[in-house]
Amino acid sequence: MNRVEVWRGPAVESEHRIHVAVCDGAGVLRASAGSADRVVFARSAVKPIQALPLIADGVANRYALTDRELALCCASHSGEACHVAGVRGLLRKVGVDESALACGAHAPFHATSARQLQESGQPPARIHNNCSGKHAGMIALASAQGWPVAGYHELRHPVQQRMLREVCAWTGVSADDVLTAVDGCGVATFALTLESLARAFSALAASARRGDAGPQRILAAMAKHPEYVGGSGRLCTELSRAVQGRILAKTGAEGVYCVAVPGAELGIALKVEDGATRASEPALLAVLRALALLSDDEMAALASFAEPSITNTRGERVGRIRATVTLEPRPS
Repeated sequence: MNRVEVWRGPAVESEHRIHVAVCDGAGVLRASAGSADRVVFARSAVKPIQALPLIADGVANRYALTDRELALCCASHSGEACHVAGVRGLLRKVGVDESALACGAHAPFHATSARQLQESGQPPARIHNNCSGKHAGMIALASAQGWPVAGYHELRHPVQQRMLREVCAWTGVSADDVLTAVDGCGVATFALTLESLARAFSALAASARRGDAGPQRILAAMAKHPEYVGGSGRLCTELSRAVQGRILAKTGAEGVYCVAVPGAELGIALKVEDGATRASEPALLAVLRALALLSDDEMAALASFAEPSITNTRGERVGRIRATVTLEPRPS
């Protein structure tokens, strides 16, 4: 069974079931675990695809967006000082301030940054939202196209319709077959099968390997500046560093991960059935290891994510989280 086990001492205390789809550059399902046809909300995992119109529609050139800023547009960042400064800089290029952001406020994910903000007496602002980079990119798209910035987050707005078209183009799913809902940050999120999400990321990987401008620049920005995609101590960042940008992973809420591997022209989509974030990181690394995409040294560098410790309030290690994955090959 494909699962993540939570061990306390000598016994399994909890289990999380996982589902995985792996597609090649031709969009063919090559391996799976659980149900590859499971429909999931992609959440933030599709941000690299949502950033592609910034290249295709000339927005990046118009506003001279840097690779750091493009990485932020793909990010679920931790609200560290570099992230906040980067989003503010992007908004200045567009000619708006952070009041234009439609995402809600929440404290930085980064504990030190959250504590510093609290000690300063300032409440969390929209700029600290982990999705503020994506929102800044959407604002840039609206401004460049001459669309109203106000309401850019609403499904009927041209920005969100542009996002829907881009997701459909890469997944190969028609707009009529994509369920939409409101994401945690207020914009549209898309429900798709794991296979279609894996197909999208395999196509993204293959396109980047061919040198196509949009995918190549977006994935290169993520690889060059992984600290802007996640943040200190985050798997999205540390995985990219460990493999020197060979694998680009993007997390989403409720136990979702999507991965592009340009060199192998592979795409991976993963869902923890019960949405447990604590299970998604060990599960992803187990999948990458099962696909022989990580060396022993790389796994060693990521050991704290592959088998996280469980500690009690005394700081004692009382258990661990461990993933078991068996990928079933699909006939070619």
